Amino acid sequence: MKKITLILMTLLSSVAFAKLPAPTPEAAAAADLAKARTDHAGKVGGYQLCLSQNDVAGKYKKAGAPAPAACTNPGPFVAPAAK
Repeated sequence: MKKITLILMTLLSSVAFAKLPAPTPEAAAAADLAKARTDHAGKVGGYQLCLSQNDVAGKYKKAGAPAPAACTNPGPFVAPAAK
């Protein structure tokens, strides 16, 4: 029984070391586009957080205190150029 279990575990563990084929150019381009969209979404999220922090800071700002830092708008999403 132990031999059968050992053989099965050996066969199943070898599947984990199999290599995946290289992605096609279309799949690589789709992955690059998804990464660019995710990066832009992060920038937009940071911009929105900056705006809300400045809004709260403006409500509690004392007279004579410096203004909060300006937020930079990342602009609309622009797809990366194809390689």
